Amino acid sequence: MNAEVHHSIAQFLYREAYLLDYRRYLEWLELLADDIVYRMPVRVTTVNEPGSTNIVNDMAYVEETKSGLTIRAQRLFTKSAWAENPAPRQRHFVSNIRVEAGPRENEYVVRSYFLFKRSRSSEPGTEELFGEREDILRQVDGQWRIARRTVYPDQAVLSVMNLSMFL
Repeated sequence: MNAEVHHSIAQFLYREAYLLDYRRYLEWLELLADDIVYRMPVRVTTVNEPGSTNIVNDMAYVEETKSGLTIRAQRLFTKSAWAENPAPRQRHFVSNIRVEAGPRENEYVVRSYFLFKRSRSSEPGTEELFGEREDILRQVDGQWRIARRTVYPDQAVLSVMNLSMFL
């Protein structure tokens, strides 16, 4: 993979994490392609079998389009988002970024690891979610857009209160 493309994609993912950490969700939405599919399938604990990922693709914690993600983001700025008031402190960490040619011209398959940490109010504990993401990034008018994201959590039991804006 071209080092310049890899660097550009890594910078894009770091910028995305920054926008999410600082609750700039409306700007984050601009990073999404209009036809995005955003999924987080369920992981289950099963007996190890060769080739088994323990991912159940028929069930998902999250399965959204851009319109659904827009509604979720806009809701966070309303009074009905009581779990987000006061706003939690959160960090999105991205690492192990691997880039391959994608299914179409100007698209790349990007795999990365993530760690999401969140603390609420003055509670001493933190919530976390970690795992791997598989993205399809598309270049549109010289800008990267997330055309597809699949989030594979490593936990079979999620240790977060909600997925309101994990993203």
